[in-house]
Amino acid sequence: MSESPTATTELTSQYAAQVTSDLERNAKEQERISADITALQEQLAALQHDHSVLVNVQQVLGVSPTPAQPAAAPDTSTVPAPRNKKTAGEPGAGKRTRAKKAAEAQDRTAAKKAVSKKTMAGKKPAGKADTVKAAQPTLVELVRGHLTEQAEPRSAADVATALGTAHPERGIKATVVRTALEGLVAKNQAQRAKQGGSVFYTAPKAAGQTAAASQDEAQSEQAE
Repeated sequence: MSESPTATTELTSQYAAQVTSDLERNAKEQERISADITALQEQLAALQHDHSVLVNVQQVLGVSPTPAQPAAAPDTSTVPAPRNKKTAGEPGAGKRTRAKKAAEAQDRTAAKKAVSKKTMAGKKPAGKADTVKAAQPTLVELVRGHLTEQAEPRSAADVATALGTAHPERGIKATVVRTALEGLVAKNQAQRAKQGGSVFYTAPKAAGQTAAASQDEAQSEQAE
């Protein structure tokens, strides 16, 4: 009679240990996947920022916009692995890559020259509209200026609402503002902090003032 309860207890202990081990493994896997998702989101934000810059350059050059696919999910069925390997192994692949980079550099140089020419031609009646348009601040400049004026952290939705009220004619959207904020964070022109389930942004100057204020308060308490 005593062997049955003992065997049951040992079996229960084994199951409990196995479940505990599985839970730990599951938690670690969740942490790894969450880190991967965060990294991918940051890469996507950087790509979206680059896409916006390239679109602006394209508009300055007067080139007809081409179908863009910045946010489309990659379809692995349309690009099989053998085709990637074949392309990477072609002798002319490196030359085409260098040629593409050279063409992009030339486009940027041409865009800068085009902007300079439009500014110089501002005295002509037909070029006044272009000059006024070029003088308008970019969305990134508006976002950076708004953060600098704020003493407290602001979310992307808060920034979008404030800028939309101040510039209703621009049709500012929260998704575009979030992309601009992530671009500023990547350039160390803004700081990002997570509070609960929300993300808030501050200007580096404001963050430094907050830290200095905290230090002054600590020194005052020590002096008392």
